[in-house]
Amino acid sequence: MRSVAEHQKIVSELFGPPETVRVAVADALGMATVDDAVAAFAMPAFDNSAMDGYAVRADDIAGASAAEPVRLPVVDDIPAGRTGLVTLAPGTTARIMTGAPLPDGADAVVPVELTDGDFSVDHVPDSTVGFSSGVEAGKHIRREGSDIARGDVALPAGTVLGAAQIGLLSALGLADVAVARRLRVVVLSTGSELVEPGKPLQHGQIYESNGAMLTAALTEAGALARHVHFVPDDVADFLERLDEASADADLIITSGGVSAGAYEVVKEALDAGPVEFVKVAMQPGMPQGCGHHLDPAGRRVPIITLPGNPVSSLVSFEVFIRPPLRAAMGLSPDRPRVAATLGSDIRSPEGKRQFMRGVVDESLLPGVDGRLVVEPIGPPGSHHLRYLAGANALIDIPATTTALPAGSVVNVVVL
Repeated sequence: MRSVAEHQKIVSELFGPPETVRVAVADALGMATVDDAVAAFAMPAFDNSAMDGYAVRADDIAGASAAEPVRLPVVDDIPAGRTGLVTLAPGTTARIMTGAPLPDGADAVVPVELTDGDFSVDHVPDSTVGFSSGVEAGKHIRREGSDIARGDVALPAGTVLGAAQIGLLSALGLADVAVARRLRVVVLSTGSELVEPGKPLQHGQIYESNGAMLTAALTEAGALARHVHFVPDDVADFLERLDEASADADLIITSGGVSAGAYEVVKEALDAGPVEFVKVAMQPGMPQGCGHHLDPAGRRVPIITLPGNPVSSLVSFEVFIRPPLRAAMGLSPDRPRVAATLGSDIRSPEGKRQFMRGVVDESLLPGVDGRLVVEPIGPPGSHHLRYLAGANALIDIPATTTALPAGSVVNVVVL
């Protein structure tokens, strides 16, 4: 049998380097930048008010107090978005709103709460205003360039764009951004026994889950995933659906039909072509396959064939597909590996690398040297999807290990 590491290498070679595309900033959530985003102007681009209040020259109200307020004439009203230049003469003040440009000559803003001014919507602006407190020069002012200077790298290449990063790019006036392209992945579920959830089952049938599960896993990993439902156990029909699916796909993933049974449609349809079917020394997920499908246009589309048992299918995705898939989209691996203390005794099959479902619980008492504790859950059978749904980790047990007592230090993949 092929080792897990050998099969990981072969699968990773199906993926090319990231491709660059330009997309609207608003559509780039979760994608990775390929160039530095450099600020073409300072942020803020001008001195502006950090408060609703009054722009002043600090010296003009230096002696103000609640007992002896200083009154100044209000000579202007400056809303956010004011484009004309304003100059504040000594001995005067201007009503100003948050984000509005600071008038030339002003060196501070006094919050409305420290004045007797009225900012009610239907109130006519006061002709004079009293200040009950002095203010330091520079107070409540956002200075030009205090966030980003012109020419600064706002976001380095390789940044994964979240909400805050998209906000920053938009604030810099960028309508689009160069990012690594998302891969388009088609998931084909095979098996005549499969029934769409929501429809009645007959004896011997099961609800189809792998397609929805793998499509969700691909989407979570950053890809554009599409599920082709319920390809029956018929070679001609399978190949027809495969040709249709590959027309706009960068990768095809199948689940089921790769074992040693008499109705393994995927293996039967592709075994003679450029797809290799192997046994990998792992549990769960021993039957695997990968290679290329030649679509009707003559394009070689990578294809990865996963086993049909649901736990085997998703664990195989995590072990073989997710890391190179994310790398091909410019994304870093996001499944941390940690050393953890085993909470219970475990056994593992000789000669197979086992990925055992587990729960890392930070509330448990720490084990060896303060490490997290990982508790195995559920039996090893590849149909026990309930326990995979309850797991937040995979315990990676070497093929040479057959048993470990509680308290042992193990390698854990945090999901």
